[in-house]
Amino acid sequence: MSVSVLSFTRPLDGVSGLLQVASLLGFTLLLLKAAQLYLRRQWLLKAVQHFPSPPSHWLFGHIQEFQDGQELQGLQKRAEKYPCASPRWLWGSKVTLEVYNPDYMKVILGRSDPKRHDSSRFLAPWIGYGLLLLNGQRWFQHRRMLTPAFHYDILKPYMRLMADSVHVMLDKWEDLIRQNSYLEIFEHVSLMTLDTIMKCAFSYQGSQQADRISQSYIQAIQDLSNLFFSRVRNAFHQNDIIYKLTPEGRWNHRACQLAHQHTDRVIKLRKAQLQEEGELEKVRSKRHLDFLDILLFARMEDGSSLSDKDLRAEVDTFMFEGHDTTASGISWILYALATHPEHQQMCRQEIQILLGDGASITWDHLDKMPYTTMCIKEALRLYPPVPGIGRELSKPISFPDGRSLPKGFPVSLSIYALHHNPNVWPNPEVFDPSRFAPGSARHSHAFLPFSGGARNCIGKQFAMSEMKVAVALTLLRFELAPDPSRVPVPWPRIVLRSKNGIHLHLRKLL
Repeated sequence: MSVSVLSFTRPLDGVSGLLQVASLLGFTLLLLKAAQLYLRRQWLLKAVQHFPSPPSHWLFGHIQEFQDGQELQGLQKRAEKYPCASPRWLWGSKVTLEVYNPDYMKVILGRSDPKRHDSSRFLAPWIGYGLLLLNGQRWFQHRRMLTPAFHYDILKPYMRLMADSVHVMLDKWEDLIRQNSYLEIFEHVSLMTLDTIMKCAFSYQGSQQADRISQSYIQAIQDLSNLFFSRVRNAFHQNDIIYKLTPEGRWNHRACQLAHQHTDRVIKLRKAQLQEEGELEKVRSKRHLDFLDILLFARMEDGSSLSDKDLRAEVDTFMFEGHDTTASGISWILYALATHPEHQQMCRQEIQILLGDGASITWDHLDKMPYTTMCIKEALRLYPPVPGIGRELSKPISFPDGRSLPKGFPVSLSIYALHHNPNVWPNPEVFDPSRFAPGSARHSHAFLPFSGGARNCIGKQFAMSEMKVAVALTLLRFELAPDPSRVPVPWPRIVLRSKNGIHLHLRKLL
């Protein structure tokens, strides 16, 4: 039996035709995507044409500013050279306007623009859509619901809890410096602030500072922060499916699970406590509820309870924000005082006169340490705990100098560059607490360690109180000096960290 050659060639011709069609379709899609990116870039170029910036590569943008570890120095140079704001390109079709002028800040923070979706969505698997990431009416509802948790009547009793946590940390430092007087403080301070927030906001009993689960949580938070910045700046990691397949994506997933295990444990424990009738009646009789109790008893405008998803999002958000930003602030304040012993001694004398041996510190003491407060604010100027925030313009914007941006344009408010802008702060690198002397004049938006406008930090009074307690009690017990062999390198993550830790020499005071 003979077989026709055509019987083989026809299927092959069919496959070849399908491949040709698929190739043509793929090439067409590639051209459309290229055209889309080109048009996007032209729109962006037109939008920023009146904002000069350093030369950038058409494809790699200003990538060199992120690679050489000079990102913050680069922002300072921009603030000196380019008035008010300048565009910074991540790659060919992605740019943000870096803002570091108080007039510009005031205009932007006075609006209700949402957080930038292109970056905030990367945080959602970790902290969910709580107060930090929510926008619009839902943000307003949650903000209004949680504001009573930061009433001063709630904060007053927290002074004892804050002091207890600080004393645990300082006792640990006393033991450690018997072996080595040099100490890396950031991790210790992080555990202390986590301990504080657990006791104050989540009604947790016991200490977190020797708890391995808490140490794992602190490490997970640090990993998630680093992974977030790595992803934002990697053009190949923007797609969720592709990112989940990468080693970094899998690492991010494991870190999220660790963080969620910690917060889930806190919620579960508090719910179990509230099932006890005595505890439930005790909570209901309070004039003001704690943070977590507000969430558990919350009723939305339609009468429904807060969903489990929304509940965990708020707990995840405040667990992170409530300890990590404050830990950054306290660590850098202690470093600033260590490097300026004359100011450190003036603070110590003020605190000794006010508190004696520091056996007790109350709410009323906090307003009676003016020089220490000046030093704290100057340290927060030099080392703002949150170095920058982002917005996406929901409508066109015009600035006081006549320049404008269209709807949809992303902006980054560089608080670090604002605080180091020589046009705003003369000699910005000099530690000068007199800038914050009572009666000193400055622009309303020149100093923004807790952001500004309607979306300012809801816990700023809590954070300032904790910073004052920690600084006061530390200075009463130790003399601080820097480690000359390990000078900290400011590193802009979600909070301002040090790339090589914050190492101090501690001497116990008699």
